[in-house]
Amino acid sequence: MSWPEKTPPTIDASEKRSLGAGVFRLCDGCGQTLTAGEFAAAFEVCPLCGHHHKLDAEGWRRLLLDDGEFEAWDAHLEPGDPLRFSDGRSYRDRVAASQKKTNAREAIEVGRAKIAGRPVAFGAFVFAFMGGSMGSVAGEKVTRLFERATSEGLPVVLLQASGGARMQEGILSLMQMAKSVAALERFRKAHLPFLSVLRHPTTGGVAASFAFLGDVNLAEPKALIGFAGARVIENTIRQTLPPEFQRSEFLIEHGMLDVIVPRGEIKAKITSLLSHLMSGRRPLARPR
Repeated sequence: MSWPEKTPPTIDASEKRSLGAGVFRLCDGCGQTLTAGEFAAAFEVCPLCGHHHKLDAEGWRRLLLDDGEFEAWDAHLEPGDPLRFSDGRSYRDRVAASQKKTNAREAIEVGRAKIAGRPVAFGAFVFAFMGGSMGSVAGEKVTRLFERATSEGLPVVLLQASGGARMQEGILSLMQMAKSVAALERFRKAHLPFLSVLRHPTTGGVAASFAFLGDVNLAEPKALIGFAGARVIENTIRQTLPPEFQRSEFLIEHGMLDVIVPRGEIKAKITSLLSHLMSGRRPLARPR
């Protein structure tokens, strides 16, 4: 008597493609396959070729801040819809979707933190929230960041990553450029340092306002940094742009940046800069 043969279970194409999803990832730099855990342990930097992938806001907090924690300021602020804008989908719906996706109320988080034991006023754009675009609330939070840092005698460390001004708020979003820079100029009168960290990408209204106004402007390797996109510029001037145009390495060669720092070294670099720039200053008593 022969045993009946078992028919192997069938797996459709969609199931095959999903095998290993979330477990393995391809590096955008070298194309090698690594586990998601290997990327996470290196803060999204490929351990084989050093390519820097995007790191979310929580990852940046873990990388830079003591215990990965900070005291959030103005976390209750969230955007309205002053223009009742719709491009086939209402602005309110887009904001709600981004809030659900990112668990953030806006495209930037700000607050008080410590880096290597030193208190700082900290801010970081959340690029996953509508491309890190700067609307009324994001601009207000940047403004308040500089104002509160001034009153508390804190240095500012601000991590940029933005697609620019938020078109759904029109001129109200563009006004944030002047407002935030005015607050930065008042902050400068307190002779406190501002470290600007330009991540990939930093463009548009953020690049054209406070992003390049740090006492020290730091950038990650190969980050896309500039105002308008390369295609827009080429179509406007009708010329072919140089290789690696608008990348960190191109900008530092042309005097737009002070230093390029790999992600694994950036906390040590910021700590060293703050120690130097804050030397001799007596901290103000924190308001109760």
